[in-house]
Amino acid sequence: MSLVVMKFGGTSVEDPTAINRTASIVAGRVAAGKQTVVVVSAMAKVTDLLLRAAGSAAQGDRTGALAISSRLRARHRDTACALVKTPASASALCNHIEEEFDSLDEILRGLAAILELTPRISDLIVSYGERLSSRMIAAAFVEREIQAAHVDSRTVIITDSQFQKAAPIDALIEKRAEEHLRPLLKDGKVVVMGGFIGSNEEGITTTLGRGGSDFTGALVGGALTADAIEIWTDVDGIMTSDPRVCPDALRVKVISFEEAAELAYFGAKVLHPATILPAVKKSIPVYVLNSRNPSNEGTRIISVAPHCKSPFKSIAVKKKLSIIDVVASRMLMTHGYLKAIFDIFDKHQCPVDMVSTSEVSVSLTVDSNDKLPLIAADLSKLADVNYEGKKALVCLVGEDIRGQSGMAAQVFSAIKHVNVRMISQGASEINMSFMIEEDDADEAVRSLHAAFFKDPDPSIFDVDARKAIVSN
Repeated sequence: MSLVVMKFGGTSVEDPTAINRTASIVAGRVAAGKQTVVVVSAMAKVTDLLLRAAGSAAQGDRTGALAISSRLRARHRDTACALVKTPASASALCNHIEEEFDSLDEILRGLAAILELTPRISDLIVSYGERLSSRMIAAAFVEREIQAAHVDSRTVIITDSQFQKAAPIDALIEKRAEEHLRPLLKDGKVVVMGGFIGSNEEGITTTLGRGGSDFTGALVGGALTADAIEIWTDVDGIMTSDPRVCPDALRVKVISFEEAAELAYFGAKVLHPATILPAVKKSIPVYVLNSRNPSNEGTRIISVAPHCKSPFKSIAVKKKLSIIDVVASRMLMTHGYLKAIFDIFDKHQCPVDMVSTSEVSVSLTVDSNDKLPLIAADLSKLADVNYEGKKALVCLVGEDIRGQSGMAAQVFSAIKHVNVRMISQGASEINMSFMIEEDDADEAVRSLHAAFFKDPDPSIFDVDARKAIVSN
């Protein structure tokens, strides 16, 4: 019997209608004879509201924090009542919701008293979103005669103690998955877990970082050596570009793990960048699917994708970036100089996206954030420093880009009306990237898409969907 891990995002569980759709999709997998693990995010917007409540409490606004909690309590209670009608089950679920929110309110009151929001407390507060949604969805499944069993993710997803962005401990996760999940699956149960959350070895709640529910799904899939991992979202799969920017964007039918990871890191919103790493290790195919259009075959991500006749698979954009220029004419070639620069970024825990060097300068691109003045201050001890914000990184991903003669000329000819600040190609065979002004990003993407997706390979792209749109 094959085993599938299904992850459903916040928009797939945002209200009773969405949860009913999710239940139908899961019932279909069960009817097909699959062992099934379901990983769910918090209901849409809940994590943001929990963070807002935590921030209000930490600033001494106890009333505001508790008001947010009250609204969330009512939303979860109303959703539970709409989903579960059996009196005993409804009563048990509503009592659980009340107890969880009573606990949350106590934490918020304490936070309003001490006025210090630590990463550890933040993780505990935001964990309520997945803890509540997973328990509620498990009850909804049982109500619909799906033999579901809820498992608290914190008993399985064991991490280090780096709160807010904890690193999983794979060996312990595999051991816990065999202990807590495998027996339930063998007994015919659909396991329902919350994504995003885990615990350290002492049992203290941690989180995997924003977007971590995808990561949870892949970790569980890897631990159980699943036959497939399904990421259910509100789009039909990975697209050739953002459909809001390019209305004629195409669904990518199949793509390699390496290409998907590159797109995820450089701005594609469908996947969390770390999602597919556990799948890569065990060559587990990952499917990106649409819970609002479950009949669509989505995108299949595999170890080695078939050859594509088109030069690129997709165009991603990462906005809200800054360029930092470090200029020191006498220091650049000095032993240890570059190390000194990167040690400063390491000190501030600031990842670098792109690097370019010349005889007298080093240019780096980073996410725009409030640490930039501190980073610049430290860098100024080594050299002259300037930084500019409102930049965007455009990334074109495809196979063997570096080996195709004249490809760079074609790319920059397509955007000759756009000023390019930095270029990176040699570091990767599948990625060509460049930095431009953020205001020019959408126009650049449209120009590139028009140039390189005129005649897409039908074995890789869903060209029939484009034909249907044109004919209508």
